[in-house]
Amino acid sequence: MKSFLICLLSLCAATSAYARDFYVRNSAIDIERYRYFIELNDQNSQIKVKALVKLRSVQSVNAIELDLGGVDQSGKGMLVSAVSFLDQKLSHQQTGDKLKIQLPSASTVNDALELVIEYEGEPRSGLHISKNKFGERVFFADNWPDQGRQWLVSVDHPSDKAAVEFIITAPEHYAVVANGLKIEESSLAGGRKLTHWREDVALPVKVMVIGVARFAMQESAKLNDVSITSWVFPQNRNEGFHDYRVAIKALDFFQKNIGPYPYKKLANVQSKTRFGGLENANTIFYFENSVTGKGEQEALIAHEIAHQWFGNSATENDWHHVWLSEGFATYFTNLYLEHTYGRERFVKHQLANRDKVIRYHQKVVRPIVDVTIEDPKNVLSPNTYEQAGWVLHMLRQELGDEIFWRGIRHYYAKFAEKNAMSADFQASMEHVSGKDLSQFFQQWLYQAGYPKLGVEWRFDSVKKELHLKIEQLQSQAQFDFPLEFATQSDDAQFQLHSVRIQNSLSEFKIPMQSLPKSISLDPMVKLLFEAKIERK
Repeated sequence: MKSFLICLLSLCAATSAYARDFYVRNSAIDIERYRYFIELNDQNSQIKVKALVKLRSVQSVNAIELDLGGVDQSGKGMLVSAVSFLDQKLSHQQTGDKLKIQLPSASTVNDALELVIEYEGEPRSGLHISKNKFGERVFFADNWPDQGRQWLVSVDHPSDKAAVEFIITAPEHYAVVANGLKIEESSLAGGRKLTHWREDVALPVKVMVIGVARFAMQESAKLNDVSITSWVFPQNRNEGFHDYRVAIKALDFFQKNIGPYPYKKLANVQSKTRFGGLENANTIFYFENSVTGKGEQEALIAHEIAHQWFGNSATENDWHHVWLSEGFATYFTNLYLEHTYGRERFVKHQLANRDKVIRYHQKVVRPIVDVTIEDPKNVLSPNTYEQAGWVLHMLRQELGDEIFWRGIRHYYAKFAEKNAMSADFQASMEHVSGKDLSQFFQQWLYQAGYPKLGVEWRFDSVKKELHLKIEQLQSQAQFDFPLEFATQSDDAQFQLHSVRIQNSLSEFKIPMQSLPKSISLDPMVKLLFEAKIERK
């Protein structure tokens, strides 16, 4: 998700990987479906919503608490006018971003309830009403990470996934796109139009979405009965249809290598978004200048499509494990580019990602899974994108291609349409490989930093030995890893060597017939590290 237009930095330090999630969860209920009836207009930024929230009691409860952004000092926010259950009005209270609803009597375990909640107001966030680059009024949802609550009454946390329907009433000159399949479009009196989209696969609120604008729409292809469409502004219709067609190749690659696509359609939408791309389930939003007619955003498109498996279907169970979404999308984009354009393109992206991690760690040093972060917006960084992608790459080297891909498919098959934590992914890879990977995951996910090496070498011409002295210089804990290096002889012949680094200082003596012309570290691009190498 969110290929960055800006880099979000957080200066948090890490503690135990098992600290609590800062979102206070209500484990007593499980949301099963949302139905949002939403009225939009061209006169102002006020919206009217009637929400039907279908839930099941996991435990007996007297009251239900949902997320909804209340009216703040600026006058923006949602004001609830009525809550009912079986046509009976219920007492309710809004405090901050919470809506507490008192039930007429305590529910029993496994009770099915459907609450009707009516509210209106101007969203503070979540649904952005503005103008696109052509000066036309548009409405685009931008829920990530927890801004859905600012316009959708919900449990706005990735652990509680639900089916969703959007029934949008808007002026008739707008087209509406949203999650799922369109099941109705009807003209209404007074120049209005109703559009109904329905998604039956359970989604986290972060990837529920609507887009309302003047659109040109084209179906690019059908792939295994999945309709692939492009939704672009009419003024750049031809350019947009051309640029977004590349989605066909990416979808095909991921379906063949990960598992069946989890939805019935894939819409690629030109939009107004804070991010380069936003991986809303089956309805991906891209920044409006992604359309140029030059096909420049293939990597971005592949990244957001990869999210349909990782993040949308197999969803992290709390924000601290967002690398299961972003790191996967980052690395699987590179795997797609490797498949499509070859090894050289893959290596180029891996090296660029490594450089970005190194630059980031000059300012911030923290683990990928950093449980001290309280605001979910701050979980996004090169740690959870590029460094996490490197963890997957190193795992691939550890296990080999065949076992790595088997592990990926096992993990996805087990957690498709469910929630997962890092330990679940580790368990899948251990199950398939038969290896204990606890040290690997501990040092690369929960330990801050990466190896920073000081390497000294000299050649003993008498004993015909290459002497290597390798020191781990990072101030954080030491790492245990294989390190490859290549030596070049005078006749331009290369020889590949491998050593295991386990201590703060390691020394090796390697038989060699003549003085190497040069030594290069990690020539096959397998390791996240930085190093200074010096001949003594």
